[in-house]
Amino acid sequence: MIYQIGDDSPEIHDSVFVAASADVMGKVILKQDSSVWFNAVIRGDCDVIEVGARSNIQDGAVLHCDVGQPLKIGEDVTVGHNAMIHCLEVGDRTLIGINAVILDGAKVGSDCIIGANALVKAGAVIPDGSMVVGSPGKVIRETDEQTRQFLLGSAAHYVHEADKMKTKLVEVKR
Repeated sequence: MIYQIGDDSPEIHDSVFVAASADVMGKVILKQDSSVWFNAVIRGDCDVIEVGARSNIQDGAVLHCDVGQPLKIGEDVTVGHNAMIHCLEVGDRTLIGINAVILDGAKVGSDCIIGANALVKAGAVIPDGSMVVGSPGKVIRETDEQTRQFLLGSAAHYVHEADKMKTKLVEVKR
């Protein structure tokens, strides 16, 4: 569902897919070809949350931020299932793994992978091109060109899947 909070309504590009069971509310900007999947929540009640072009917020993920700390998700970003994003920034072409948690004030660079179940601590700064795993998360290596191509492919795959959902998803009446 898409909700207004007071005078604040989401700005959603016409090309965006938002699943019926997803909740998008308040000061949220969803750019071209982005997608918000089933049971995901983007709650822009405290400040602006922007999701860049071709980025996907997968099933069960939660995006939220604090007053005075807007959240910006870059372009071609994949936010995995059940990830919790409560940070300042996720750079372009970054993948946030399944069940990963990114806490208040953290900044994740471009071309990064935050591994499944990783915990990025409050205020952490993850440099561009980093692979992070563990709890607390630690940079274990830099991403290479093959990984960067994979990150772009992941985002492109979800643009394709969202287009399919917009035309072929039909509720079954029982």
